[in-house]
Amino acid sequence: MANNNKSGSGFFGKLVHNQIIIPLAALLLLIVFNLIFDPSFFVITPKTNSAGNPVLSGYLITILDYGSELAILAIGMTLVTAASGGQDISVGATIAICGSALLRVLCGTNSRPETLQAPIIVGFLVACVVGMMCGAFNGILVAYFKIQPMVATLILFTAGRSIAAWINNNELPIVPDPKFAYFGGFIPGIPVPAPVFIAVVCIIVIFLVLKFTTLGLYTQAVGINPSSSRLNGLNPELVKFISFVILGLCVAVAALIKTSRLSTINYSVIAKDIEMDAILAVALGGNPLGGGKFNMWASIIGAYVIQFLTTTLYKFKVSSDALSAYKAVVVIVLVVFSAPTVREFIGSFFKKHSAKKGVA
Repeated sequence: MANNNKSGSGFFGKLVHNQIIIPLAALLLLIVFNLIFDPSFFVITPKTNSAGNPVLSGYLITILDYGSELAILAIGMTLVTAASGGQDISVGATIAICGSALLRVLCGTNSRPETLQAPIIVGFLVACVVGMMCGAFNGILVAYFKIQPMVATLILFTAGRSIAAWINNNELPIVPDPKFAYFGGFIPGIPVPAPVFIAVVCIIVIFLVLKFTTLGLYTQAVGINPSSSRLNGLNPELVKFISFVILGLCVAVAALIKTSRLSTINYSVIAKDIEMDAILAVALGGNPLGGGKFNMWASIIGAYVIQFLTTTLYKFKVSSDALSAYKAVVVIVLVVFSAPTVREFIGSFFKKHSAKKGVA
């Protein structure tokens, strides 16, 4: 009997302390809520888009679509948070910079060209370089000048959108090639949005990197104790720098998706407040915002949960002005439940309950 109780408490203890349980529990709550109040939320219907191609439509498709770009950002934000113990609040502004650079290459000096001035792959590579340069700028300030991450990234957060407008002389270039819209929309013959496949590629790449390199181990070691990691032969500054550069690369991918959706850019609106959602995805994944150990799977699931929540609020006609307030309340509750002290309390509760049952 004692062994059964021990195994039972052990199961619940492991379940409560498992980092990935928080985003999964949040996802389950959202699913149950929508099943109760509007089961049609889960309906997926085949349709034909404006180009005449068959596509899938529904709230779940929207979650997969827009949640994918958030998941890509969550990958980089997780590494930055783990290594530096802080967050990058310039993600949205950097997306504007990368997107503007991408359109500048594709459109050239004419904001309304009749044909592309460069191949799309060239424009994307330029956006990647620009994104990594922005990440390197933030990384240098944080790693080598010892500036707190949120303060260091405040520079690009403030100036980034003005820089983006300056790149294209404050004009709004429009990409003439319909193929460019594939990256943020649908590829002909494939009913699932292209961002989903882009996110899958990014997820596979990061997990291969974490599995076959020491990046994850070094990142956690530096985040837990930079001084100790230095004594063990690591270079904490370099690890932090690399994490910001990787985030810059993730931002460039997100910029491709964002600009592709409309084949143009609005400097003041594009990716507005998306950095907050990326940070919330990391927090919802149970990752400590003070740095150290992280779970990439939990962050990625957290990103889709955040988008699930956003879509649910839109579905129930919550006004855009009140959206942030509703989201903040729900996320605060979820983040509180992900706190180690709360999980310790819940774990001890199950343990005491199991012990009393065994005595009875």
